[in-house]
Amino acid sequence: MTFRSILCDSAGIQREATDQPAFFGDLNLDQVIDEITARKEEYNLKPFFYRPLRDVENIRYRQEVMRDLENATLMAFIEAFAEKMSIVRRYLALVEKLDYDYHKKGWFLEAMLVYCDAVTELVDNQSQADLRSRGLQAFREYLGNYVRSPEFESLKTEAQQVKARLGDVKYCVIINSGRFSVRKYEGETDYSVETEKVFEKFRQGAVKNYLVDIGERAGMNHIEAKILEFVARLFPEPFAALDRFCSRHARFVDETICTFDREIQFYVAYLEFIADIRRKGLPFCYPEVSTTGRQEFVREAFDLALAHALRYTKKPVVCNDFYLQEPERIIVVSGPNQGGKTTFARMFGQLHYLAALGCPVPGREARLFLPDQILTHFEREEDIRNLRGKLEDDLVRIHEILARVTPHSILILNEIFASTTLEDALFLSKQIMGRIMALDALCVWVTFIDELSRLGEKTVSMVSTVSPENPTIRTFKIVRKSADGLAYALSIAQKHGLTYEQIKERIQS
Repeated sequence: MTFRSILCDSAGIQREATDQPAFFGDLNLDQVIDEITARKEEYNLKPFFYRPLRDVENIRYRQEVMRDLENATLMAFIEAFAEKMSIVRRYLALVEKLDYDYHKKGWFLEAMLVYCDAVTELVDNQSQADLRSRGLQAFREYLGNYVRSPEFESLKTEAQQVKARLGDVKYCVIINSGRFSVRKYEGETDYSVETEKVFEKFRQGAVKNYLVDIGERAGMNHIEAKILEFVARLFPEPFAALDRFCSRHARFVDETICTFDREIQFYVAYLEFIADIRRKGLPFCYPEVSTTGRQEFVREAFDLALAHALRYTKKPVVCNDFYLQEPERIIVVSGPNQGGKTTFARMFGQLHYLAALGCPVPGREARLFLPDQILTHFEREEDIRNLRGKLEDDLVRIHEILARVTPHSILILNEIFASTTLEDALFLSKQIMGRIMALDALCVWVTFIDELSRLGEKTVSMVSTVSPENPTIRTFKIVRKSADGLAYALSIAQKHGLTYEQIKERIQS
C-alpha cells in the first residue's frame, strides 16, 4: 500500500487552486470558507476548498476519511499530533531569527526531539484506532514503516543522546566587579537552598509575593552568548556532537508527513466548523454522487452560511426538500418576496459544491450530480463605471454564462430581468431557458414569471409558501407545486406600494 496524499489517491492528486471561484459571493460560500479556515491560517487551507473534484472515487476517498475523523478519539490523536508539529514549525522559525550559533542549534535540537515524539506518539495512537478509510490506513502503514526505518531510529536515538550529554553539562559563573568568568562545576554548595532553609523558620503563613515576573525571552543577549561560548570551550565534546548532529540532519522533517500534517487539517477544519451547527440539531450527511445520473434528491437541506450565522440563536433554520426525476432538469422557484427563494437557490449551489469537495453536506439524505462547473447570475447593483443600464448588464452577464455552460454544468439564476416589462422579461427568459433545455443542464431559476415553470417536461415548479392563517407570514418552506400566478402581481404591487398592508398603512396615517 502506497501513500502520497490524504486528500486524493495517488492517481488523482491535483495542482492547488489559487483563486476563489467566481460564484462564491453569490452562494455565500466565501463567508463559509472564511469561517472554516479562520482558525487554521498557518496551514493555508483555502486552496483545498477552491478545488472541487469530479472523480467519484476520490470523493468517496475523502468521505471515508471524514467518517473516520468523526470518531472523537481519533480526532484527539490528530489534534495532539498537529499541536506538536506546530511547535516544531515555531521552533524552526525561531532558529532563523536567532543570532548566536549554539543558541540556534539548541532550538534546532529541541524541534527535532518534538518531531520525533510527535511521529512516534501518532504511530502508537493510530495502532489503537479502528481505521476504515483507505487514506488513513495507507498513512498508518507509511508512518509505521517510517518509524521502524533505520534512518528514523538513528535520528531519534542520536537526538536523545546529544540532549542527554548537553544535560550533563554543569558549570559555574563567577561574577566580580562587573566581570565574570566561567568554570566547571566541582560540587560547590548551592547557597540558594541553604538560604531558604535559614529563613524557613520565619515563615508565617501566606504573605505577599514581591517577586517580579520577568517574561521569558527566546533571544539571547551578548553576555549570555559569551557565557555559552565559554561553556562550549570547557566541554568541547558534547558541543562537537551537537555540531555534527545538526549538520547531518539539516532537513529532518519527512516531506510526506509534513504534507499530511497540512492536508489533514482540511477535514479537521470542516468538522470543527459544522460541530456547532450539529449541536443546534441540524443534520449532515454524506451524499451519493454521480457524474452521469441527474436524478437528484435531498431531504431536510438548509443554507450552511445562514445556519452558521444563527447557530447561537434561538431562531430556527428551515429545512427544505427537492428532487428531480427523468426528464426533469430545471427547478423554477416562484412565490412572494422574502419567502426564502434566494436562500433555496444558494442552498442548491452549496450542496453541489460541498459534495464535490467530499464533505458532509447540510441535509438528512442526498443524491447529487457532480458538475464540471457552477455558473451563477444574481442581481448586481448598477456600476456606473461600465456605463450599462440594468437590463443591458443582465444581458451581457447571461451571454457570458451561456458561452461557457456545458451539458454537465449547473446554473443558478436569481431573478434576472426584474428591471424590464413582463412581456420583455418573458420573451428573454424563454430564449435562455430554451438554450438550457437543449443542453440538458441542471438549473435553479428564481423568478417572478410563473409561465417559466410550465415551458416543458424538463421544468419543475417549486413555490415559497406562506402561513394559511396569515398570508403575510412567510414559512420559508419551498414546496413542489404549481405556481399560483400571484408572484408577479405581488412583486409589482410591492414595488408601487399597492399591497393591502401598504395601502392600509397610508390610510391610517
